[in-house]
Amino acid sequence: MRIHAFHRLLQYRQSIATKPFKARGAKVNRCTYCQVAKQYCICEHQPSIESKFAALIILSENEVCKPSNTGRLILDVITDGHAFQWNRTEPQSELIDLINHAEYQPIIVFPEEYVDDKQRLVSSSKTSAFNNKKPLFIFLDGSWREARKMFRKSDYLSDLPVLSIKPDALSNYIMRKSDNDAHLATVEVASLVFGQYGEPGTEKLLSSWFEVFKETYMMSKTRYSSDPTRPVLTSFLNRDKSLD
Repeated sequence: MRIHAFHRLLQYRQSIATKPFKARGAKVNRCTYCQVAKQYCICEHQPSIESKFAALIILSENEVCKPSNTGRLILDVITDGHAFQWNRTEPQSELIDLINHAEYQPIIVFPEEYVDDKQRLVSSSKTSAFNNKKPLFIFLDGSWREARKMFRKSDYLSDLPVLSIKPDALSNYIMRKSDNDAHLATVEVASLVFGQYGEPGTEKLLSSWFEVFKETYMMSKTRYSSDPTRPVLTSFLNRDKSLD
């Protein structure tokens, strides 16, 4: 498996923690990397794909240690991936350097209704305006309340273009529910972005990996009836990899 930026961020947070992370499911003996119960570890099946995109996940403090987090699944698939914990006033210098790197065109993915300056909005048809730079899609990963705070209170993001996604389907995320059922999990948003920007193979692979994660994650829940034959994982392993 490939150890990526989210894994390193989680390991750092765990190394400086003064007390163990305690939340629902904390008693499950989890894999360090895929965060599902060790007996169901999916690390050996981690996919990857050659993509023309890069991904940056900026996570709220609470989100980094949640085993149900889905933002890290994006970095399982996208090899040019980055992850940082959000800080309003003292962002990491590495994060600022990445956003300003000449190779990339950073683009925040966020709903249009929260963008006051509509001139910041871009669409998937405007890639020619980026002067052949590699799109660096920025996903704000946290609860909906946390994501809005990150979007509004991060001066270093305030001038970046914004891509707004209008999904045709409601969220299929079953591990955690938003107050608004129309809100998507971070990985679902990323899948739509990659598809709309012309990489249906990346969209399909990421969506399929999310389904594998959901199936496996729910197997550790005693109140959830799961299929021990793991049909979703079986289907994923039998996929036509030439389509990835």
